[in-house]
Amino acid sequence: MIYRIRIILDVKEDVLRDIEIEENATLEDFHHAITQAFGFLGNEIASFYSTNDFWEQGDEMPLEAMEIEKLSFSDTPLNSIFSSEVHKLLYIYDFLSLWTFFIEIMEVGEIVTGATYPNLIHAEGEVPEEAPEKSFKSDSSISEESEAMDGDGSEQDYDDSDFY
Repeated sequence: MIYRIRIILDVKEDVLRDIEIEENATLEDFHHAITQAFGFLGNEIASFYSTNDFWEQGDEMPLEAMEIEKLSFSDTPLNSIFSSEVHKLLYIYDFLSLWTFFIEIMEVGEIVTGATYPNLIHAEGEVPEEAPEKSFKSDSSISEESEAMDGDGSEQDYDDSDFY
């Protein structure tokens, strides 16, 4: 079986690619297919994330584990991630630029004899020169920390004896 997947780059203008890829391809294979389809070198750190119908970021599936106790998902086949209930992922490429992609399976089909996969079947829009700036909203724990500072946001003066 193959997956026909739409990958949308999170930018102002419409920039998307449709790719066909075999269901037993790995996340690393998929990573390379995405970077090639969008014209990236593919040499930056990237991760996939589970998501829901509202595109909220879930659990990370890193291609390279940065911590000993975390697993690398680079060799994980796509058919062990996607299912009838799970058909969306988020993909972050280049953690300094935070290129963000929305991924959704559009169709599951049969392998076409003689076809080469992954296969770029549709491309729309141009990738901008630079990633758009991402704005992150703080959660309440960070807000509470800033309130613990002096009212103007500067830290209070403490000497070492305050901590012993």
